Amino acid sequence: MTVSVSCSAKAALLALACVVAGPLLAQDMAKVAPNNTKVLVDNDQVKVTEVWLKPGETLPMHSHPANVVYFVTGGKTKTTTADGKVTETEHKAGDAMYSAPVTHSNQNVGSTATKAVVVELKGAK
Repeated sequence: MTVSVSCSAKAALLALACVVAGPLLAQDMAKVAPNNTKVLVDNDQVKVTEVWLKPGETLPMHSHPANVVYFVTGGKTKTTTADGKVTETEHKAGDAMYSAPVTHSNQNVGSTATKAVVVELKGAK
């Protein structure tokens, strides 16, 4: 018996595979962006990473467990999640935010270099 799959069905399957594979292929931020990150602490409870981006630079798709981000400098960031949702945020130096587990990429869309410290909570559920 021969099974025929239409072009639209093939396209739908390919799109679904990309959406599902995105988070599975995403990696640790320090591994995908070694020139923009420095791991300060890494133990069984937390991972603390310093991150910096010049204007226009992008951190490729990566994943975090629950985390807190402290913005050392201000700046404007475009974030794209694994499902393709895009948001732009602006932070001031000294701002901090909590995030549930996420897979995303980040781009500095401002005019100044940015620096942040990401504290990943390994034991958080």
